[in-house]
Amino acid sequence: MNFWKPPHLNMMKRIVYPFISSFIFYFIAASCNGKTGKGQDTIAGSPEELQQKTTELIRSAAESAFAKKGILADSAITIGQPNLTRMLYAKNDYTPIWSAKQTWLPFGDSLFDFIEQSQLYGLFPEDYHAIQLKEIRTKFYIDSLTKNNRKDAALWAKADIMLTDAFVRIVKDLKLGRLPNDSVTLRKDSVLNDEFYLQQLSALQKSGLTRVVQSLEPDQRGYRLLKEGIKAFLATASYRQFTKVPYPEKDKQKFNRLLQKRLYEEGFLSFDSMTADSAQLAAAVKLFQNKKGITVDGRAGEGTIRMLNINDRERFIRIAISMDKYKLLPERMPSKYIWVNAAGNLLELIDGDEVKITSRVICGKPKTRTPVLSSVISSLITYPQWVPPPSIVGKEILPAVKKNPGYLARKGFSLLDKNGDEVDPYSVDWSRYGNNIPYRIVQGSGDANALGIMKFVFDNKYSVYLHDTNQRYLFANAMRSLSHGCVRVQEWEKLAFYILQNESMDAGSGAAKIDSVKTWLKYKQKRSIPIRNKIPVYIRYITCAGQNGNIVFFDDVYGEDKMLRVRFFAGK
Repeated sequence: MNFWKPPHLNMMKRIVYPFISSFIFYFIAASCNGKTGKGQDTIAGSPEELQQKTTELIRSAAESAFAKKGILADSAITIGQPNLTRMLYAKNDYTPIWSAKQTWLPFGDSLFDFIEQSQLYGLFPEDYHAIQLKEIRTKFYIDSLTKNNRKDAALWAKADIMLTDAFVRIVKDLKLGRLPNDSVTLRKDSVLNDEFYLQQLSALQKSGLTRVVQSLEPDQRGYRLLKEGIKAFLATASYRQFTKVPYPEKDKQKFNRLLQKRLYEEGFLSFDSMTADSAQLAAAVKLFQNKKGITVDGRAGEGTIRMLNINDRERFIRIAISMDKYKLLPERMPSKYIWVNAAGNLLELIDGDEVKITSRVICGKPKTRTPVLSSVISSLITYPQWVPPPSIVGKEILPAVKKNPGYLARKGFSLLDKNGDEVDPYSVDWSRYGNNIPYRIVQGSGDANALGIMKFVFDNKYSVYLHDTNQRYLFANAMRSLSHGCVRVQEWEKLAFYILQNESMDAGSGAAKIDSVKTWLKYKQKRSIPIRNKIPVYIRYITCAGQNGNIVFFDDVYGEDKMLRVRFFAGK
């Protein structure tokens, strides 16, 4: 099976391979007199002697790495948690963990194989000494073919320490990921103590690596689907680097030239020897947009250029970031919950492990993004009023009112003073106010209300919620990052009735509430329905998803993954 490896691994090989070759050559040369650079004899003539010498070298190497902040003596190898590594060996009397008497133990072979195929878990082999371990194991294999009984304990010790360090890093990366906790992180075990690593090592030795890995990974449905799609992604991923198209670019000719070259490279244009005209470029852009599942308009705007500039290496990093975001969720999700992916503009209602409702949604524009949050649905409101938040009042409504106070009536807004009395907007000297005004602006209930005819209320500091909309035609758009931050739900009726049906184990009670809501909607009545059996809602931003054994990618419209990639995946 061939697994794709990011192009930068080739660069690492050019840097690391000469070092490893020199490293191996050093010990081969040293074997002529059986001494290391420090005069210590590292060559063993029997399995028993190899075990003894390897143990001695592990002890000194572990102590040295601890003293030197993780750097192994006489090498360019760094141990991530030298204190933990030393502790694990101390518990084992510094004997090798992964081998015994010049033989790799089964779980040592399993760990090495896992490292080589760790991309299938959204991990990076180079984080776990993949290249160095492969070189050393190749040396061991060559020795076995030549029936060389003189074994170098220094290599066995170094390989053992690197495997231990790799295991520690893998445990942490599978369990917690590489992203830091944030204000909405709901994990309780954000720090793993030494005892946890000891337990995982013990479980590995008793039950095997597969069970340990399964116990560490998230059990969320979205994570599993994403992981299932990695194999197909890697099978078709390309090393190819495409021409980068700058955006924004003042030089139109330069922009078109690079755009044409980029479209030609992937086969969306059939020629690059002559300049394409605007119609030919637009047709090629449409082909690209259609393939990527984004709005097909033939215009190379900001979103289209972002998609053109991402390659398979960057896509794999997106996969890794997305998988890590699932690791920030609670270890056990509720039995029922609403999941909103603001990157994919999709809502799902999950019951057990089954999707009961799927709905297109409209989330926030880049300048007014939908926040990441966790809350619970506390009430429903039929024919709600809309009170625009201060950000919308200051940035959109106030400038429009200053130009024409009639804007409020045209949009169905009322202007209320602190006592709730309506104020004539023409009587106000709007020039006196900046972003803040001493009035409340309210859009009354009705079919023209921006919230539509149903609102789902949940506590949050951003004043956002799920709701219907009076612009339902926008759900047909491929690109639906269009709102001021709230989430507009296409299947609001199915969602509302499911929540109401869930109100009681008594099906009749739920049915009665649904009948009442239907009546209020029919007669366009504003009503608030408190929810007792509150259903959690999770709004997240994940730029790829597993689908039918493959992976679909969404535009990083908020630039969040780009930022995370720079901060936490630099050098990948």
